[in-house]
Amino acid sequence: MAEPTAASRPSRGRDALTLAKPGITALIVGVAVAGFFLADPLHPAWGRLGILVVLGAGASAGAAMLNHYLDRDLDARMRRTRERPLPGARITSGASVAAAGLVLSGLSVGLAAWLLNPLTGLSILLGGLTYVVVYTAWLKRRSSWNIVIGGFAGSAPALAGSAAAVGTWTPGVLAFALLVFLWTPPHFWSLALLLREDYRAAGLPMLPRMDDLRFSGRVVVVSAALLVPAALLVDGTGPVSWPVALVLLGLGGLFVAVTFPLWSDPTRAAARRGFLFSGPYLLAIIAAVIVNGLLLGLGVPGLG
Repeated sequence: MAEPTAASRPSRGRDALTLAKPGITALIVGVAVAGFFLADPLHPAWGRLGILVVLGAGASAGAAMLNHYLDRDLDARMRRTRERPLPGARITSGASVAAAGLVLSGLSVGLAAWLLNPLTGLSILLGGLTYVVVYTAWLKRRSSWNIVIGGFAGSAPALAGSAAAVGTWTPGVLAFALLVFLWTPPHFWSLALLLREDYRAAGLPMLPRMDDLRFSGRVVVVSAALLVPAALLVDGTGPVSWPVALVLLGLGGLFVAVTFPLWSDPTRAAARRGFLFSGPYLLAIIAAVIVNGLLLGLGVPGLG
């Protein structure tokens, strides 16, 4: 195989952006913004929202850098990740990546506690610690429960959004955080079914039962089905308009329909469909919750 030319290699700027995991960071910020609007759709403080977005993105990017550093040996063993900047040796100083991640995370948490309130800083800190320490450093290599418990990292931004908006965690936002928490297993277990040989070669126990595909496929379907009652809980506890309530329920039902073939036939094709749907599902949920807040804030008639 020919060596990549200089023109085909990722630029240093692109490598730096990759270390921040921009896709995940965008989702994290989206969850935080949704939590902000769900907590108080009638009186949004735009300045506080802007601070939340900047500092939430900074904390997420810092945690991503620490994840890259801690997983650099695993990434080198997997086809999906071996070309990342550290295992690909385009960035050779892992210590500098870890230091940058620590500084960025620490600054973001500290500024959030100072500029917004301590509960916002604590919420961001809990998400970062869950992702970096509990998931990446402790559970990922040891337990198939890794992604279940680590899923709290994706829920914490919703709590940060609520704290930034009203200074507390509202019931509706707690329900929304639960929905995001429950989304994480079917998302990652579908990916693990699709790439099971890669994960097995790396020694990562990413499925409920690595050698029982039918059981794992059925767990994906059950975990997707849990999103329906979670949507009902959001609808029942938060200020959610009836059109958005129907959207949340409909999206949950569609997720179950997309993953249902895994119940009896856990093929890679079925796993791919589940994984490819899971990302747009969460984006649509986030968008629906944000639009709900904007419409309620504008006092659009007929939504109550």
